[in-house]
Amino acid sequence: MTVPASDSARSSGPVPAPGTELELTVDRMAHGGVGVARHDGRVVFVADAIPGETVRARLTETRKKSFWRADTIEVLTPSEHRRPHVWAEAGVERDPADRAGGADFGHIALEHQRELKRRVLVESMARMGRVDLEDGSEHPAAGVRVQALPGDDAANGLGWRTRIRMHVAADGRIGPMAARSHRVVPVTDVPLATAAVQVAAPFAERFTGVPTVDVLAPTVGDPRLIIGEQAPSPIREVVGGREFRLDDSGFWQVHREAPAALSAAVQRALRAELVDPRAHNLDLYGGVGLLAAALADAAGPDTVVTSVEADERATDHAAENLAEWLGAQAETGRVDRWLRALEASASAAERDRLRAATVVLDPPRAGAGRDVMDALGRLAPEQLVYVACDPVALARDVALAAEHGYALTRLEAFDLFPHTHHLEAVATLVRA
Repeated sequence: MTVPASDSARSSGPVPAPGTELELTVDRMAHGGVGVARHDGRVVFVADAIPGETVRARLTETRKKSFWRADTIEVLTPSEHRRPHVWAEAGVERDPADRAGGADFGHIALEHQRELKRRVLVESMARMGRVDLEDGSEHPAAGVRVQALPGDDAANGLGWRTRIRMHVAADGRIGPMAARSHRVVPVTDVPLATAAVQVAAPFAERFTGVPTVDVLAPTVGDPRLIIGEQAPSPIREVVGGREFRLDDSGFWQVHREAPAALSAAVQRALRAELVDPRAHNLDLYGGVGLLAAALADAAGPDTVVTSVEADERATDHAAENLAEWLGAQAETGRVDRWLRALEASASAAERDRLRAATVVLDPPRAGAGRDVMDALGRLAPEQLVYVACDPVALARDVALAAEHGYALTRLEAFDLFPHTHHLEAVATLVRA
C-alpha cells in the first residue's frame, strides 16, 4: 500500500510497519548519502534519491522516534541530475536487497555529486564547527569546492579503485554487501575499479571456507589476490618518484591519484612561515609515512618528524620509508595514549619544541575526538594540518580545536571517492 506523504504535524496514529510504501519528496541530502524527506512531520531518510525528487519508497526502519529509513522503489518525478546508474547491479530498478553497495551516488551526474558533497561539508561546518563557509562569507575558507582528481571527469568517475574487497556468498560467488546489509550481492564487474583490478578479480570462480577476497593492483608489480586471512607480504607504491613499502593487507589510499593529491594538499596547507624543521613535528595516525614524507619534503632535508601509528607493521614500514631524513622516526602507539605519555614526560625544552611544531593528523573516519584534540590543545603546536575523510568528524574536531584557540584558516575538499557520498578534506588550523 502506498501512503501519501503529508506536511502536517507528526501523526498520533499507529507507526507503519517496515515494508509500508510512502510517496515522499526529498528536500536535501544528509550526511551519509541519504535524502531527507518528511512524512506527517517525521524525518525519513531515503536511500537512492536526489533532492528535488518525488519517489515511492519502502520503509525499512520505523523503530526510532526521531526518524525512519526507507529505500527508493520508484522515481515518480526525477531530478534533472539523475542518470542511469554506472553499475547495473546497484540500480534503482533492482529490489533494494539485490542492489550492490559501494556506489550510492552512481545514479547522480558527477558534477552534481560534488555539489551535494560540498553542501554536506558546509552544513556540517556550520552546525558542528560553528564556521560559516557559504559563498559570500568573509571566512578565509569560504567558497570551498569539492575538486575532481586527475582523469576522473574524462572517465566519468570510473576506474579509480586500486583495491576492492569482495565478500563470499553462500554459493561461493563473490561480490559486495548490499547497502546497510550483510547480504552478499554477487557481481561480474566493479566499474569503479581500475582495469588491472577488474582483470585480476576472480568473478567467475567459486570460493569455500573464506569470508572475503581482496584484489589490489599496486603501482609496482602485478595485481594480487588476498583470499581470506593470509600472512601479509610487502608491496611497493610510488608517489611523486618516491617509493613506499607497505603490507598488501595494510592501509593505502584506494584512489589511484589520492596519495599524490593528498601529499600535495598537505604541502599547500602548511603555513610556510610557521614551519620549523627542527621543532618536534608530528605525523599522527601516520600509517606507512606518506604524509610525514610530504611534510619533510616541504620542510627540508633536516626535518625532524615523528610518525605515530597503532599498527606495528605499518610503523616498521614507515621507519624504512622515512630513512632518508635523519631526523625522522616512527613509533608504534595509539595516538591518544602516546600523546598522554608525551605530555607526562616532556621537559621544558621539549615543550618549547612542541609549541614550535607542525602537526599533521589523518585520523580514521570517526575523527580524532576530544582526548586527542584536547591533548594537542595543551601541547599548543603552531599549526595543525588535519586530513579528514568525514565532514561531521572534521567539523566537531574544528570546534574542539577552537576551544584551545585554534582558528580554521584554509580548507580544501577532494572527490577521492566518485559515485559514493564520501569526500576528503584537508584543513589548516592555526594557533591564535
